[in-house]
Amino acid sequence: MAKSIKISDVTAHGIMTSISKQLNIDYTNEGDDYCIEIDDSLGKGYFRGIQFSHGLSVIESSLIPTKKTSLEFENQDINLLQLLFNVDSALTHHVSEDKEKHNISKLQYCMFSNDITNNHLVNLPKQKSSSFFIILINRKEFEEKISSIAEGLSPELEIIFKDVNGVNLIHHTEYFSLELSKYIEEFRQCDLEEFMKPMYLEGKAYEILTHQLQSYNNEDSSKKKILLRKVTIDKIEKAVEIIKDELDVRINVYTLAKRVGLNQNTLQNGFKSLFQTSVNEFIKSHRLEKAKILIENSNLNITEITYKIGINSRSYFSKLFKERFGISPSEYISKVRNKKDISA
Repeated sequence: MAKSIKISDVTAHGIMTSISKQLNIDYTNEGDDYCIEIDDSLGKGYFRGIQFSHGLSVIESSLIPTKKTSLEFENQDINLLQLLFNVDSALTHHVSEDKEKHNISKLQYCMFSNDITNNHLVNLPKQKSSSFFIILINRKEFEEKISSIAEGLSPELEIIFKDVNGVNLIHHTEYFSLELSKYIEEFRQCDLEEFMKPMYLEGKAYEILTHQLQSYNNEDSSKKKILLRKVTIDKIEKAVEIIKDELDVRINVYTLAKRVGLNQNTLQNGFKSLFQTSVNEFIKSHRLEKAKILIENSNLNITEITYKIGINSRSYFSKLFKERFGISPSEYISKVRNKKDISA
């Protein structure tokens, strides 16, 4: 029999308290950071809720349920705007009066809000690893904040945020970038303590939110969306691993595509969709980031660093580094290593 978890509160504390009661499992908390560890009868994993200022909160979970489980976001006096990011197995979503279920695939997000009559249901598959991250926004409390982070939003987003009473039904699904999935992982893996932790987490939550809103705002509705199958996303993730592991090797798009089992166009289109950049630009960016790390954490000279990141020309490397960081590699070496010598 399926398990239904009803969500009818507008704060992380209220939501986690409600989930705790429905599952009959106590939660633990550190300040405004709440966690429920799922017991073996329901599956393996956790639910976590964190409350921030201005009506912003996060609910996230990594879970392998023993039975089909649904989260039912009920309509209420204040209907939250929610952005659900799916980072694992496909979920399904439907509105209460529309029984047709829509997939939320891996690396897709769903932005939704109830109207005054409908509920939203997110369904987790049985015995599969589900991992999602939800940003919830109480738009009444968020009004004063939106002006400082949402300048230049499209008219569509302005309407979404100004609908503080949740009159309109909202549902939008789109892919998000692997860069954004990295931000989510950084949020989850934060090991800071005391007052630094909530500050870091709130900043990271806003980074995720603004990154996705910027992507939404920049969408050109006249362009045909590139839809990626899960198998294609998996192969693109494999290509990313190869790039990061082999930055010292000269990699071309044809060879990379062949190694992961895609044609060049599919690989390029996938990188455009997930990273908003080409394969070669992605490689160049990671080479320069690695060069910066090597300067900061090794005693290698510029020539040695150049070869370590798969670039044969020292002058070309210097040109790219200065374009990226606004300082030449030799100047950066002097700055970083002189500072280390002084502190030593």
